[in-house]
Amino acid sequence: MLKPIRTKKEYKAAIERIYELMQKEIKVNSEDYNELDVLSIFVENYESKNFPIEMPDPVEAIKFRLEQLNLEPSALVSILGSKSRASEVLNRKRKLSISMIRTLHHKLKIPASSLIAEYK
Repeated sequence: MLKPIRTKKEYKAAIERIYELMQKEIKVNSEDYNELDVLSIFVENYESKNFPIEMPDPVEAIKFRLEQLNLEPSALVSILGSKSRASEVLNRKRKLSISMIRTLHHKLKIPASSLIAEYK
């Protein structure tokens, strides 16, 4: 019987069972498929409660997105309007303005929630 995961031991057993199920060639809507689906939901729920992932600060989010897009930090010059502004943002000497947040969100597709977070 499947039940919510509440302990580390149950979590480990669920991960092991998911691994076993993933090694099989299971058909959609089969008993194994449904078990895998439900276990995945339980594991995701347990992980979100016990291993939360914090949002990166805005500068790290910008650097990460530039890396994902294979862009150099100098690409921020054309996005933010000047070399000094881009440098100050990346070196944490200038906070992001609302205008910069909107531009970065629009041009780099960085979630606004990542850009508005407090940082040092």
